Amino acid sequence: MKTEERTTGQHPPQQRGTGRRGDLIAAAAGVLLVTAAVLIGRAIQDAHGTLVAHWPPLLASWYPHTGPGTPAAVAVAAAVVAYGPGLADRLPWRGLLATAWAASLVWIVSLAMIDGWGRGIADRLTTKHEYLQVIGRFGDIGAALRGFTGHILIGRPDNWPAHVAGHPPGATLTFVLLDRIGLGGGGWAGVWCIVLGGSAVVAALIAVRALADERLARGAAPFLVLAPMAVWTGASADAYFAAVAAWSVALLAVAATRRPHSPRPAAAAAALGSGLLYGLTCYLSYGLTLIALLLLTVLLLTRTARPLPLFLLGALVVPVAFTLAGFNWWEGYRLLVERYYQGAGGIRPYSYWVWANLAATTVSAGLATVAGLRRAAAGAPGSVRALRTGTTCARHRLILLTLAALLALLVADLSGMSKAETERIWQPFVLWLLPAAALLPPGTRRGWLIAQAVVALLVNHLLWTGW
Repeated sequence: MKTEERTTGQHPPQQRGTGRRGDLIAAAAGVLLVTAAVLIGRAIQDAHGTLVAHWPPLLASWYPHTGPGTPAAVAVAAAVVAYGPGLADRLPWRGLLATAWAASLVWIVSLAMIDGWGRGIADRLTTKHEYLQVIGRFGDIGAALRGFTGHILIGRPDNWPAHVAGHPPGATLTFVLLDRIGLGGGGWAGVWCIVLGGSAVVAALIAVRALADERLARGAAPFLVLAPMAVWTGASADAYFAAVAAWSVALLAVAATRRPHSPRPAAAAAALGSGLLYGLTCYLSYGLTLIALLLLTVLLLTRTARPLPLFLLGALVVPVAFTLAGFNWWEGYRLLVERYYQGAGGIRPYSYWVWANLAATTVSAGLATVAGLRRAAAGAPGSVRALRTGTTCARHRLILLTLAALLALLVADLSGMSKAETERIWQPFVLWLLPAAALLPPGTRRGWLIAQAVVALLVNHLLWTGW
């Protein structure tokens, strides 16, 4: 990577401020995709009931309402639209990171509080499908881990609830350990997911700055904060998974872009920490092994394998620990696939969800992201050529990072193991699509931020989102 390109953040002149009509067409196409998914989905569900979703393509029900969080959510949206771009440009870098995290938390909590403290946060992780239902069965953690796979299939004695069976035991064990240290119950579990989920914004900013440049990271900041995805961040365990995965990517980006005069121990710690978090990610969700595509992209963009040995060393820690404790990841995944087709996964038609999932992602990512991805797709051929010749600029690297996330998402989609609920499940991938909005012309960003806020506010006020 050329130092002068990283410091100046130069961009191809033909990409500046062009294609606004194309952006609007892309956004309109996103609206049409969502509309088609709603109309066709409702017709299928009403006729056959096979989608197992009341308001497809989202797992939601029609439920117009307001709540305690309504004034705060509207106020936060207005403040980010009015002041977000300016503050993102002017604040010192560390101040921007702290402000982005704080603003993200307020946005997430205010949206969740539209449904009230109980229904919006404290009760989310206590329903019959969730992790907190089985805390009492982990009195002996070692025995629970050794016998974990024996309770995955439907029909087995005391089979696990859907979300427990659908993930490696690292997810459930997190909430067991919170309970052990006195932070038990749905309230603390919800706060854990929200606080860590909000930190994913900081991880994404750090990674974009390291891999592209600070100007693009600052341009992405308001869009990372005001993402419609926040509707499903509070309070969902997938937000916690997204944060762990995001920090793995961010730390590898920091390690791979270490400057010649920066301390070597810091880069080594970042590489080791990245591997450790990736190993944990794989034991939080089977599908998040696909984060490896983003990690590989980091190494390709920085044209170095220097952090790889320490990364791999760190990545072994969690798998070795769980394997020694008696949990077989591969056996767990094999049984999960069988369980998936025993339940709703065996009913929901692939022919609908393979494209309707993308409509759900459009809602979660927002129209600004769709427009930004349109620009990323247009710039992809030039970015790939530049990568091959080692002449990438900041814009090329951001394009390739976001498209790597899109590729991971598409692989998850085509696998058939993600039919519905992807507005929640795909948060770890959607997070990395959001910075594509930094490719939009600066003069249009407030308008696109309004579009992001409107999507989130409409979804949370018109629908009851559940999982």
